[in-house]
Amino acid sequence: MAATALNLELAFSIYHRLSTEASRGLSSAIPSWGATPARLLTQPEPLVITLLGPTASGKTALSLEIAERLNLPVINVDSRQLYREMSVGTAKPTAEQQARVPHHLLDLRNPDQPITLQEFQAEAEPCIARELEQRGVALLVGGSGLYLKALTSGLKPPAVPPQAQLREQLRRLGQAICHPLLLQADPDAAEKIAPADAVRTQRALEVLYATGRPISSQATAAPPPWRVLELGLDPANLRQRIQQRTDQLYADGLVQETRQLAERYGTDLPLLQTIGYGEALQLIQGAMSPAKANRITTQRTRQFAKRQRTWFRRQHQPHWLEPATELDQAMTLIEQQLR
Repeated sequence: MAATALNLELAFSIYHRLSTEASRGLSSAIPSWGATPARLLTQPEPLVITLLGPTASGKTALSLEIAERLNLPVINVDSRQLYREMSVGTAKPTAEQQARVPHHLLDLRNPDQPITLQEFQAEAEPCIARELEQRGVALLVGGSGLYLKALTSGLKPPAVPPQAQLREQLRRLGQAICHPLLLQADPDAAEKIAPADAVRTQRALEVLYATGRPISSQATAAPPPWRVLELGLDPANLRQRIQQRTDQLYADGLVQETRQLAERYGTDLPLLQTIGYGEALQLIQGAMSPAKANRITTQRTRQFAKRQRTWFRRQHQPHWLEPATELDQAMTLIEQQLR
């Protein structure tokens, strides 16, 4: 009872602070959108190719083919693949695949060191700039829609450094309290964040608490000086592909990887609540059978893929590639841009 009372008291305290500061800041919460300055071009702008699509749609396989054809590295835009020691559960490109084609922006931090969108941009933008300087073309691959949008549209998230003490308070409250808290304080942000996504929920609350303004009202944009060609994968048999992906994750050692993460970082590590790891952790703890863990992982993945599809169709304008001929279609579109 004492622990419950402490959590409720903390929740009310944080909500009061968030609500008060948010109400003060709402009058100045109008986003300012950047504009591309007019400039005389003597040659075509560099080209950034993005290969996007829901999870298990075949992005990795196609990206390797495109990268080899163009002699390009792959720049990762998958938010969970940014972390070390999380290879199986994130379907990170294997050592063989990384030997076949160089990959950037993998394994940037340990799982207990969350990366904010702004920090990701600080890593990604110089990486893209180097590729454009050297080759005139860069290849971005991933299913993290907000991260892709931030890079290709020049979104500028709030420059709020991590608040260690607040994050610890939010961790103690738990995601079951934090996400409803965000829904009350910043519904626009909460609607874009999955209820189980503790990392992004904490970040949204952190920004609101630090600035007194909802994170959803603070985005500005300054489009980068690149042309962008968006290629999309959305196979009709995605449901079956997701089931196959889930089966492969468990066969490849998801449970063992989860056990190692839990032993090293603790079972309350937010990333251990994400798809696959959450079910594997419950299996380890005896709360789920292997069959149920597989079923729930597949169900959560399909729900996530549905959200990805919605995001990509609303926020991006990709050329959707047809199965069986996706490589030929992709290369034709790329060659047209490079002429």
